[in-house]
Amino acid sequence: MFLRTKNIKLSPIKQMELLAAKIPDVVSLAQGIPSFDTPDVVKKAAIKALNRGVVAKYSLTYGLPELRETIEQKLAESEMYYDFEKEIIATAGSIEAITASLISIINSKKDEVILFSPSYASYCEAIKVAAGRPIFVNLIEADGWRIDFKNLARRINNRTAAIIICNPNNPTGTIFPKEDLLKIAELAWKRKIFIICDEVYKNFIYDNEVTFFSLAQIPQLRKIVIRVFSLSKIYAMTGWRIGFLHSDEENVSEIVKVHDSLVTCSPVISQYAAISALDFADKEIEEFRQKYQERRDLICRHLDDLPEFFSYQKPQGAYFIFPKIIQYKEVRPPMEVEPPKIKSASWRFAIDLLKKARVAVVPGLAFGPSGEGHIRMSFGRSEKDINEAMRRIKEYFNE
Repeated sequence: MFLRTKNIKLSPIKQMELLAAKIPDVVSLAQGIPSFDTPDVVKKAAIKALNRGVVAKYSLTYGLPELRETIEQKLAESEMYYDFEKEIIATAGSIEAITASLISIINSKKDEVILFSPSYASYCEAIKVAAGRPIFVNLIEADGWRIDFKNLARRINNRTAAIIICNPNNPTGTIFPKEDLLKIAELAWKRKIFIICDEVYKNFIYDNEVTFFSLAQIPQLRKIVIRVFSLSKIYAMTGWRIGFLHSDEENVSEIVKVHDSLVTCSPVISQYAAISALDFADKEIEEFRQKYQERRDLICRHLDDLPEFFSYQKPQGAYFIFPKIIQYKEVRPPMEVEPPKIKSASWRFAIDLLKKARVAVVPGLAFGPSGEGHIRMSFGRSEKDINEAMRRIKEYFNE
């Protein structure tokens, strides 16, 4: 029974939130949930659609035509040109888009998918769901979490089906430069490998000198690039479960079959909300970005107070920081909060911090082998939560 899912694990991020739910008065910097509410203009559009009686039935599997037209226009503003009728799918968030893409790509002859380590924890399990094998390529921490291209070239072989790029990177906040992305594209093009670009944090960039670039802006690459985006973070809509993907018609015509099998269509009320978000909520995006930048600087100041315990690199984008644990006396946690079958220093530290300081963070191993020895902290939470969490962490180390 359940042999198919034996090697698939619940995301460590969700494991930490479940463990935290058993302990009273926990401050969580674990899951990447924005502290903001969905903008009023978006909520009003959803209510209006509900009152009009247009949300009770399925949409087309690809999504509402008016939503896809809006997406097409927004993409064109960023020099990405895709046909709303045949090359865009409205999805139930980005992870459904990624999973549907992987299921459509992976087969018995090409079943390996390259992940950069560290990168988003759920990629690994999504690959396994699609009957694939995750292959990790380390990012070089000493080089600002840049890509190890020698390691990447060694990992690519005849079984490689795809490369997943999270840019800006979750959990490090690194923004991969254009020249590195073009190197990946060159390797992928020669070997006929798909590139899945997850760019859900692209609007949260904090350094003026950094320019964001997407491989989906290059028309010649449209046959191998599948770009994924979500409204969850950019518009504080994690609970609405709405995102989209776009690629060449040939790719999308295959992915939509899996999308139909998984969800039929994305939530229709969320599709109407998404139209309003894309059309009218740009001002809120900038407000969120400014707040996140302030919170990034705030959490960095707190970490600066703990130089004997943490080192870190200041994130350029997203809303996570990935400090390295310098000094920690390992204490075995009690069994009632020990994560099953996971033994690592970063896990033990995260559990000990949860138990003794009532602060939830994510162990670095969740994001790949090179994440071991780190923790991920979200500064997408409120300033109050950040200050309280860091106060407790400082007390934890003092004790």
